Amino acid sequence: MTSPFISLRQSLQQAQSRGLERLDAQMLHLHALGRAPHDRAWLVANDRDPLPAETAQHLERLVLRRLAGEPLAYITGSKAFFGITLQVDPRVLDPRPDTETLVAWALELLPTESRQEILDLGTGSGAIALALQHERPQCQITAVDASPQALAVAQSNAQRLNLPVAFVQSHWMDALSGSFDMIVSNPPYVAEGDPHLAALTHEPLQALTSGADGLHDLRLITAQAPSRLRPGGWLLLEHGWDQAQAVQALLHSAGFVNVQSRLDLAGRTRCTGGVWPA
Repeated sequence: MTSPFISLRQSLQQAQSRGLERLDAQMLHLHALGRAPHDRAWLVANDRDPLPAETAQHLERLVLRRLAGEPLAYITGSKAFFGITLQVDPRVLDPRPDTETLVAWALELLPTESRQEILDLGTGSGAIALALQHERPQCQITAVDASPQALAVAQSNAQRLNLPVAFVQSHWMDALSGSFDMIVSNPPYVAEGDPHLAALTHEPLQALTSGADGLHDLRLITAQAPSRLRPGGWLLLEHGWDQAQAVQALLHSAGFVNVQSRLDLAGRTRCTGGVWPA
């Protein structure tokens, strides 16, 4: 990839032949060339252009990082999520498209002109809170994270997007007072011994794992939520694809009603929620 005579098309083909997904190869090329991430049509229209040697060398470093398993969002520094663009780095999880399921569900429950107070627990990059604030500007949204490093990323995103989310450093609801009309959360839910963790070494472990069965933080949130939810308020939780039955049982045990689950983009049960009764 260091030849000054290689074309853009050849460079893309070489990246894919080394094991990169086509979309990843395109995104890395756009990033190295200083193009917008949505400008894939430009790559097609200009695929015979020569790739400058300096760009090819920079691109080689990016490809090696991606082949080593580093998330594409960390390499490019940004991630599109539910109509907004977030800046992300290793201080926070790489926002997943599956989490948009949680946002879509929350929006279904919030009228367009809603002025409800919403709490986002474990906000990370601020993805859920900022997406909700963007879609429901009249709502008052508070985002919580135990990590000051994560909160710095989320606050920076809020300032850049000009979205008035309030941020609080807290271990779940420990430092909070008052009550909310809705609580949403994408907490850690991976079991500490899960073999899939080997592929996630670039992301913050504390934002991924939650005890031996992956349910430790979901138990804490479900236990704390009744004291912070107004009657009729929803608790919406993201969880692992095989945890819906366990999370439904937690909600029922805590006294929630109308307990139900939602499917993610791949058709797997990804979110579960319930209503705190009047």
